[in-house]
Amino acid sequence: MRVEGSWNSMKSMKKEMTGYDLSKAHEVNLKILKEIDRICRKYKIQYMLDAGTLLGAVRHQGFIPWDDDADIAFTRKNYEAFMKVVRRELPDTMELLMPWDFQKGRAFFDFTARIYYKNSRIHEDSPETQYYEEKMNHLWVDLFTIDVLPQNKGNATVTLLLHKIVYGMAMAHRYQLDFSKYRVFHKLAVGGLSLTGRLIPMRFLFRMQRMVALKDRKCRSNLRYYSNYQPDFLYVTLQKEWCDQVEDMVFCDTKLMVPKHWHEVLTWIYGDYMKLPPKEQRVPGHSTTQIQVYDEEV
Repeated sequence: MRVEGSWNSMKSMKKEMTGYDLSKAHEVNLKILKEIDRICRKYKIQYMLDAGTLLGAVRHQGFIPWDDDADIAFTRKNYEAFMKVVRRELPDTMELLMPWDFQKGRAFFDFTARIYYKNSRIHEDSPETQYYEEKMNHLWVDLFTIDVLPQNKGNATVTLLLHKIVYGMAMAHRYQLDFSKYRVFHKLAVGGLSLTGRLIPMRFLFRMQRMVALKDRKCRSNLRYYSNYQPDFLYVTLQKEWCDQVEDMVFCDTKLMVPKHWHEVLTWIYGDYMKLPPKEQRVPGHSTTQIQVYDEEV
């Protein structure tokens, strides 16, 4: 399942499988992943491929053919160690983007940190890309944080609910809200929270989100969760042992870190993770016709 093959042959197969040519996007994301890996090994920091990127490593020995972004996860201790060194280690072509880096901390996209590739673009310029100062208009790798979730079901529910409340208030500071994608109850919840959020500066909401993420750090619990996921993915919970150990796995033309218990993680999230989704669902998240990379060589 993890036999290393020709990277060029894999790229050709992926294009045939999907009808999309995401080779440039994959090459850029791979370059960012390699930089993260280099930094982490230099400073003995542990990370894990996450979500679709982990699934791609296991099922495709690289990127999912129709996936156009990449995901990394750190436990809290490793995340904070990485943040101390990453800015001085990144090459000039890449930049760390923190959630409060838009409009001097006044605008909100989400609570996820990212490393983006400067010489790239994923959308045509628009009022929305301008609102986020063109910083979200690049290819990037998401950096997710794994925190302690209380073992007690009631306490865990409170923690996740607080995250959703803070996120809902923060949405008041987004470019705009699209209520058409919500059901009636969620429209009322998002509408009410965002109205309240207009009265609270984003700098306070960023502090609130961090306080909620750290409030359970001293709990004796075997449960973990991604504290900077979007609300609809907060249901994803992990066992402590799934996050504590990593191993190397072939990924394209290199080896990257994955959780040692990758089978348990993928089974919990995806079920039968080796089964391909229906063909109509094999589509990229961004417009492949608009993705541009400005380097002659990636």
